[in-house]
Amino acid sequence: MKLDQLNEVFDLFFAPSLGLNERLAQGLTERGKTANALPMAKDLDKPNRLPPGQVWTTRFPVVGERASCPNTLDPEQWRLSILHEETPIGAIGYDQVLALPSEELVCDIHCVTGWSRRDTCFEGVRLATLLEGLPGGIPADTRFVRFAASSSRNHDTSTSLALALEDGWLVYKEDGKPLAPEHGFPMRTVFPNRYFYKSLKWVISLQFLKDNRLGFWERTTGYHQEGRPWHEERLDALGFTSEAECQAFRLLEDFETYRHGKEGPKVIVRGDFRGWNPASRNLRGLQLKLCDFTGACLKGVDLRGANLTFSRFDQADLRGALLSDADLEGCDFCGARMDDTLLSRNQLSAARFMETAGPSNTPRTLQSWHGMKVIEPLGLLEEQEAYLIQIGVMSPLG
Repeated sequence: MKLDQLNEVFDLFFAPSLGLNERLAQGLTERGKTANALPMAKDLDKPNRLPPGQVWTTRFPVVGERASCPNTLDPEQWRLSILHEETPIGAIGYDQVLALPSEELVCDIHCVTGWSRRDTCFEGVRLATLLEGLPGGIPADTRFVRFAASSSRNHDTSTSLALALEDGWLVYKEDGKPLAPEHGFPMRTVFPNRYFYKSLKWVISLQFLKDNRLGFWERTTGYHQEGRPWHEERLDALGFTSEAECQAFRLLEDFETYRHGKEGPKVIVRGDFRGWNPASRNLRGLQLKLCDFTGACLKGVDLRGANLTFSRFDQADLRGALLSDADLEGCDFCGARMDDTLLSRNQLSAARFMETAGPSNTPRTLQSWHGMKVIEPLGLLEEQEAYLIQIGVMSPLG
């Protein structure tokens, strides 16, 4: 693709080009001559490519929503809106993105829930190519860039402008094929040197900001703003629930105020529920993330539809508990009693029911599991699947 043709692409959605040739001349390739794979993820150069707290998988688990809002799926209708603060300054369509110089990105994906996938190959456009080529340039007061998605919960995320230019991509292919709908079709962002929650599926807008705005996961779950895997920046202590609130929560006999708050369900983050025996067995739909349930008496509790991401259940009594449709990503059930426990249609990426730990590699497993059932698990990793099949609580996945 010639540089004068590239000008025409931008002229379709922005004001007349201001020096675009000069800004884009260095490093661009003609369309149809995909640039050599340039692995920007710095962990590809490390002798040990697995960050702390992660486990490899050959699968690509779906985390969060599995589908965007319906009106986003048609590439002919898709637009990436560009804003400066609240003022729209342009938009770009799907075919126009495809007309920009494409490159391959080979990187390891690291999900904050604890799984990592080697050598994932994306194809798309560096954000630097897109942003630095905007007619008029990037607004002078920009310090942050916010990305918003077309999803039922209005997901968004933000990064510094420097990170967007250094590490950000707008991609439309994975392993040589268009993105799967559950992984962001038609377009998503990828930040290979951050946990994957900083990479947004179904992106529909890009906003230049002077002041930062916390993204969805940072606001609702206390995820870290930076999210660097090699620093294990999973959560920010500023987002943790206070000890006083957790103590008051333990004493509640009814949890309706936490199910139906003014702004949606209220989330408890990093609650200390060790040894807890809730007065009500109806914990349905509660949002209890990164909580410690060590030794808790949860026998017969109804946790259907709850979000228990990252929570720990060592020595907990979950016999007869109902966990259908609960989000259990990153949960640690090793040491739990799970006789007659029902898990159905659960998000289970990086959930652990057994693990090999310590110098002797002695496995930690469930304490008991008679009558336990695991049905239609979502995102279960290979080692955990093999263990659950071995102990007879689930059938091999089709």
